[in-house]
Amino acid sequence: MNDTSKRPAWFLLTQHWLSLLGVALVATALISWLFVLPQQIRGHVDNPYVGIVVFLFIPAIFFTGLLLIPVGVHLSKRQIRGGLAEATFDRKSAVQRVAWFFGVTTLFNILIGTQVTYRAVEHMETPQFCGGTCHTMNPELAAYQNSPHSRVECVECHVAPGATGWITSKASGIRQLIETVFNTYPRPIPSALESNRLVPARETCENCHWPQQFGGVRLRVFSKYADDEANTRSETVLLMLVGGDRISGIHGAHFGPGVHIRFAAADAKRQTIPWVEYKNTDTGGVRTFVSPEAPPDSAKALSKFDMECVDCHNRPTHTFELPERALDKALALGQLPVTLPYVKKKGLELLKANYATSAEATANLPTGLVSFYQQNYPDLYANRSKDIHEAGRAVLAIYNRNVFPDLKVSWGTYPNNLGHMDFPGCFRCHDGSHTSSEGKTITQDCNTCHEPLAMDETSPEILKTLGIAERISKIQKQ
Repeated sequence: MNDTSKRPAWFLLTQHWLSLLGVALVATALISWLFVLPQQIRGHVDNPYVGIVVFLFIPAIFFTGLLLIPVGVHLSKRQIRGGLAEATFDRKSAVQRVAWFFGVTTLFNILIGTQVTYRAVEHMETPQFCGGTCHTMNPELAAYQNSPHSRVECVECHVAPGATGWITSKASGIRQLIETVFNTYPRPIPSALESNRLVPARETCENCHWPQQFGGVRLRVFSKYADDEANTRSETVLLMLVGGDRISGIHGAHFGPGVHIRFAAADAKRQTIPWVEYKNTDTGGVRTFVSPEAPPDSAKALSKFDMECVDCHNRPTHTFELPERALDKALALGQLPVTLPYVKKKGLELLKANYATSAEATANLPTGLVSFYQQNYPDLYANRSKDIHEAGRAVLAIYNRNVFPDLKVSWGTYPNNLGHMDFPGCFRCHDGSHTSSEGKTITQDCNTCHEPLAMDETSPEILKTLGIAERISKIQKQ
């Protein structure tokens, strides 16, 4: 019987491909850790899904390698004892074999560490990964791409700095991975605010925005189109009293010096608010307002929240449109030709139709608009078929970024609390019925937040005075 006890351990390590593979896997895992771990010990974690690589994939590779090494060594001994492998120990050839093996492994790992691992981690910091690759967040990704924050990485708002944020992001990333793998994620996916997983605004949003900053007043122009043949346009012009710091206005009233507001919500989406507490921390005065529909002892039974920016700006990035608003916006920006008769009315009809799948909408929605003009305006279609087909694609684009039948996301699934025209928004508290024990109510005076300069006017004089009426008309005629 051949004696293997006199041979060095590293000799036996190189005699079987399984032990060599085990060493390669261990080396790969260790080198990958060297590239990834430094990113994990910084103050702010870039992406929660990096934890999947660091704590799941790389350890799996590492421990698989550790298991293969003794198995390979054992098989080497059996082969030598059975005469199936070279029994004579040749130090020179063995050293050469080890040198070649570690040289190739090192080069291979440098390639993995500098390119593959880095690129994988870099990819996991992109919205495309967060929104479409790891878990099914296509609705949020579509809304994100159509938002003012479309150049801000998801992790800047959804991962808090510090150790607590680091741990929370890892747990959340692994949980979402498991839900995706086993197809158990909820449909529709609840908002971060609804699931109580939203990072506080003071740790994210207020790195760029803060409510105490003076906002002054802002002019807002809202264009609306009728469902008549001419798609008649009207304008509402508002002077928004944003305020801020010690200046009266929306921000000053809710986040000014000494102002601390708490509220209780009767539902997870925080659309029904039966109890509000207003406290002046400078004077110590406290006033509580209760809705007449509030159940008895609602203040004790319901969870309370400190008011923050996202209670009104709950969808600053992932904003979903309603069909009327989306069409008005597309017409105002010239994405839909205003000169196509009944384009608002027909587009709205097609958007509100029930499609079982996105594929069905893609097949039927644009052709529905084209057929309408072919049947009712054949001469117009003959002269402007290109415009009509482009209009069909524009209406479909509105549908595709707002409705996702497979994920049970439809019009109005995610309410927007900014304003009060489409959802309760401001009126959740400012409904004129929340009353204190002294008989005072939370105001519903329109002029508290904005000054109306024009309301649904076809040719507002204020726009002419400001010199922007012609510019608006020019855009819409393009």
